[in-house]
Order: sequence, then C-alpha cells, then structure tokens
Amino acid sequence: MNTVPDFTHETRPVRVVFRPGAATGAVAGEAARLGLRRLLVVCGARGADTARAVAGALGPACAGLHDGAAQHVPAEAEDEVVAVARAAGADGCVAVGGGSAIGLGKALALRTGLPLIAVPSTYSGSEATAVWGLTENGVKRTGQDPVVQPRAILYDPALTHSLPVPLSVTSGINAVAHAAEALYAPDRSPLIALTAQEGVRMMAGALPEIAADPGSPGARGRALYAAWLCGTCLGATAMGLHHKLCHVLGGGFGLPHAQTHTVVLPYALAHNAPAAPEALAALARALGTDDAPRALHDLAARLGAPTSLAELGLKESDLAQAAEQVAAQSFPNPREVTADGVLGLLRAAHAGGPPTRD
Repeated sequence: MNTVPDFTHETRPVRVVFRPGAATGAVAGEAARLGLRRLLVVCGARGADTARAVAGALGPACAGLHDGAAQHVPAEAEDEVVAVARAAGADGCVAVGGGSAIGLGKALALRTGLPLIAVPSTYSGSEATAVWGLTENGVKRTGQDPVVQPRAILYDPALTHSLPVPLSVTSGINAVAHAAEALYAPDRSPLIALTAQEGVRMMAGALPEIAADPGSPGARGRALYAAWLCGTCLGATAMGLHHKLCHVLGGGFGLPHAQTHTVVLPYALAHNAPAAPEALAALARALGTDDAPRALHDLAARLGAPTSLAELGLKESDLAQAAEQVAAQSFPNPREVTADGVLGLLRAAHAGGPPTRD
C-alpha cells in the first residue's frame, strides 16, 4: 500500500477573482476592500492600453499610470517606479500585464511595502507567488518576501485574446515549467503535486487550440486557469536547475524570458530525469506520453516556438560562462549540479533537436 509522504504545506492569503471583465469590473471594488484610495497603475509599453482602461475603472482612486516595466526588472526601473509612487502619494499599486509588469509592481512593494493588486495578461504565473527578481550589472537576483505577494489577483481571460500566438505558446510553456519543477521540489506537497499535473494537462491541451483559433474564449480561459495552477506551484515550492539557468541566461545574457524557458525546459527535464523518475512519470501522465521532455520539445516545435538557444541569439562561446555561473550558486535540485553537467545541458539546448537523457 502506498503511504502518504511527509510534507509541510503553507497557503498565503490572496484573493482570486476569475471572470471575463474582471480587469475593469472588479478592480475598484478590490481596491476598496483593501482600504486603498490612491493606487499607482504600472505596466509595460505593450500593455498600456489595457492599463489605461484599468486606471479609468479606478476613477478618482487612480494616482497615476507608469509604463516603465521591462524584462527582468532592471534596478533602474525599480528606482524610477519608487520615485513615481512616492511623488504621487500612492498607497497601493495595480500591476497590469505580464511578468515584467507584475515584477515591477513587486519591486515597488519590496521597497515601499505598498499593497499590490495584480491583473495578469499572460501566463507567466508571477502574480501567484511571493517571489521577486531584480537585475543589476548583468546579474539577476531573486528572493521571497510575503510583502510582494499580491493581495488580490484579477484573472480576466478577455485580456489574453489579443496575446500573439507565438507569445501565448512560449508564455504557456513557461507556466508548464513552474509545475514541472514543482513535481520534484524538495518542499512539494500532495496538493501541489495534483495541482501541477492538472496545470500541465490543461495548458498542454489549450495551447494547440489557441494556435488554431487565437480568439477561442474556451481555450483562452483554460490556459489562464492553467497558468494560475502552475503559478500556484511556483509560489509554493523551491524551483531547481531549470529556473536558475533561465535566470542566468536572461539576466546575464539578455535572452527573452518566456522563450528561454520554452527552449531550456525539455533539456533540463531530460538532465534531471535519472534523479527524479517519479516526477517525470507524473509529468508524462499529465502530457499523455511516455517521454515528457520529448513531448514538450515537440509541442513547442509544432506550434512554431523556438527550440534552440542559438535561435535566441546566445553565442556558443557564452555557454561555459553561463554554466559556471549556475554551478556557483546554491539551490535545490534532484540531480547534483556541476559545471560540466550544466555545460552539457546548455550545449544540447544551444544545438536544438530532441532532448536525450544521459
């Protein structure tokens, strides 16, 4: 008879509203519920139109709009948004957009303690975590702090209908990465394992439908729901080699976030497979396959996503430096992390092609 493993599970307080129209229809009520009267709306350039609609829905509770979000949250962007919030007398923040916008909102919360409301428009999952990240001098630092956990998350599937198919695919596979690494995280729980498998199953099923019909309300809703499940896994567990490697490639070498996760994930899973057979088996069941790394590689290729680090512009001469940076850091992973092992993983990911287990 199977026994229940020992585990510790902690749930942080967060209110989730999931419905079409939530971005503008619920934001004022959520702000009032939190007692907030002057909120700064933050976004990136691509999400400015949606952010303006959210700002309009806040009415007199909007203290201003700041569109300075950038990938990997540069330290300069953090300094700027803090100055803007203080000048506006903001008592809270609404972050509208993908991981960059929500990351900037978290950076503001980290420095000032201002409560954060998240309105995600991609599948990044950052909104469901207390994890923050900042990039300074080519190095991306991450950490956890309850103060950056959004107090409310407003999931509005309608916001994702205009998300371009290529970004939908890479953002969705980025979400899958959160769930995949949660399956072998040392602090996973049975609830997180179930959540991870359901998130992977739903996202893998929704992405081909989105590629075929980008405006499908059903597929968009399922993908956003899956992103919440996968993001919940990210927020509840410690991530391993895959995430640390993507942070190094993004912060240190300027690679795009979601595309890097999409490329690296199959190779990181293949690398860890010998040390995490149960996790890989669970992932394979969720994907309806007997080879999860190959299935994820093939899904990305079939939907037109990049499948090699060379496509993203990483130079072969950078691989050894990246491997050394990753191996020098401390983080949990089911397989021992060595510079040679990471270099082999990176070489495979740089070349592309089906991942193989070693």
